[in-house]
Amino acid sequence: MNTSVVIVCAGNSTRMGGVNKILLPLGERLVIGVTMLAFEHCKSVKEIIIVARECDIPAIEAEAESAGITKLKECTVGGDTRQQSVINGIRCISQDTELVAIHDGARPLVKSEHIEKAVKDALVFGGATLGVPVKDTIKVVDDGLITDTPPRSSLYITQTPQIFRKKLYFEGIDFALEHNLDFTDDCQLVEAIGGKVYMTTGDYTNIKITTPEDIKLAETLLEMR
Repeated sequence: MNTSVVIVCAGNSTRMGGVNKILLPLGERLVIGVTMLAFEHCKSVKEIIIVARECDIPAIEAEAESAGITKLKECTVGGDTRQQSVINGIRCISQDTELVAIHDGARPLVKSEHIEKAVKDALVFGGATLGVPVKDTIKVVDDGLITDTPPRSSLYITQTPQIFRKKLYFEGIDFALEHNLDFTDDCQLVEAIGGKVYMTTGDYTNIKITTPEDIKLAETLLEMR
């Protein structure tokens, strides 16, 4: 048990019409409950920190208790940006943590076995993220005109968790703060200081719930398991 998980849930859910997606029902639980259970079942995970809006913390704590989550260490309030929210969560991890995993609370269908794969890869390379190869041809467009067609074999859809050795991730945070940079992706913190991040192949069911249609899809995928 060497990994601290920071689950980020502090968004405003504007694309859900203001409804907080992590508190929506999903199967027998709420979205955040399904998310926490995926990490609860990982042997390498020692603790879970939730970063959320202050008004949502009581409901999250109640869901954790109802779901039998034993690894929830703390719920803390998010910042103005995703990066600031992650930093607030990082401040709560244990001193003896070896790896830090950052996960979107709205990705409830991540599989425990894929989390464990990413943990092992992060131990080897310093950093790892779950992802899947793109299925479609991607075009680079400028002012409405196609300017390039990158080879599909080198393109991946990046998911979470994104997992890093604690020391490496802290160096990335220090660099971002020193240079007034604010990233929307945690891998960018490590990439910015020349760190290596391995792309651990997961699967396409690790979707992020962003719109009301995504909840229906997530329910179908959960039923298929």
